Amino acid sequence: MRMSRLVPIDDTIIRFLRRWSITVLRVSIAVVFIWFGALKVFDVTPVSDLVADTVYWVDPEWFVPLLGVFEIVVGASLLARRALRIMLGLFALQMAGTFLVLVLQPDVAFQDGNPFLLTVEGEFVIKNLVLLSAGMVVGATVRRREAIARSGSSPPEATFTNV
Repeated sequence: MRMSRLVPIDDTIIRFLRRWSITVLRVSIAVVFIWFGALKVFDVTPVSDLVADTVYWVDPEWFVPLLGVFEIVVGASLLARRALRIMLGLFALQMAGTFLVLVLQPDVAFQDGNPFLLTVEGEFVIKNLVLLSAGMVVGATVRRREAIARSGSSPPEATFTNV
């Protein structure tokens, strides 16, 4: 089969991805934040001790649930597409805070002090690089969405439309 026969299929897939990928990414981040936040609020998260030991200067009895509420608010805002610039800034701040584990608790994050050998906790933190990157992608589309809303017109298909 020649490649030219695959071009229409490829074009269809690319159109689908352009139309939906940013929306799916934004909703995915929202779901993760709401879910993880709810686990903290209801005191069933497996990371309570990790948070408490990392941010040792605050009382975990109120800080962990408050962090959960914060995450739920950020997630709900992303889901509802409200105050995205502010929420993405707060999202980035919270994500950056997770990296404190690597600095303040290297014995928990790394095996035998080796920064190339992560523990389960270290992997949990490092995966937040992907979430941060996802937030950056969503954030890069905020202005385009606002311009589309102001103009009242449909954007060309090649742009991300469902931010």
